[in-house]
Amino acid sequence: MQNLIKQNLISLGADLVGFSKLDSSPILDQPNLVYAITVAVKLPDAVLKTIMERPSQQYFHEYRTANALLDRITFLGARLIENNGYSAFPIAASQSTSDDKSSYKAIFPHKTGALLSGLGFIGKSGLFISTKFGSKIRLATILTDMPLNPELPIIKNGCGDCKECERACPGGAISGIPYEIGMKRDDFFSAEKCSRNMKNYKDVGRGAVCGICIKVCPYNRLK
Repeated sequence: MQNLIKQNLISLGADLVGFSKLDSSPILDQPNLVYAITVAVKLPDAVLKTIMERPSQQYFHEYRTANALLDRITFLGARLIENNGYSAFPIAASQSTSDDKSSYKAIFPHKTGALLSGLGFIGKSGLFISTKFGSKIRLATILTDMPLNPELPIIKNGCGDCKECERACPGGAISGIPYEIGMKRDDFFSAEKCSRNMKNYKDVGRGAVCGICIKVCPYNRLK
């Protein structure tokens, strides 16, 4: 069944699919949803090249398009799981924050599931960096009570001594401290500074994006 789900999600447009088990369900009234399916969609290299000292309108559009594709993939994937007798809860690619708007937290951090699935690691930039596509991806998640087995070992920090994203971040959000499993986000990355800086780019679209840390990351190998 796990392989069937993976092939289905890939046929719908996913570039990466990973499986993990969480310590507890992030959905408080549904404690059985402790398994996570991570879905990733790659952003186009040519579009990322249009990011210079600031994001481009093309990048903003493709960012939103990737989110919409992920939402469709996870919605249909959840239907497949339900049709086989299990519960499934798709988590949107870009989520609304919790009741505390100043916390910059979502219902469930996609990078947590992605890390536990072994698809990559969390970089100094606060972004999830996949072993195949670097950080030039968008993520979404399906939570379920269907028993799933991780297929890859967890990868620890892979940034080493690199400081490219720290030097390039116009908002000063990246401390340069390597992420360690279990570390709180605020101990190495400031979501508040990142969000404040992205508001400078409202002219590129009806939302806030940046992407400069993606553009400079050596793992992305833009050709």
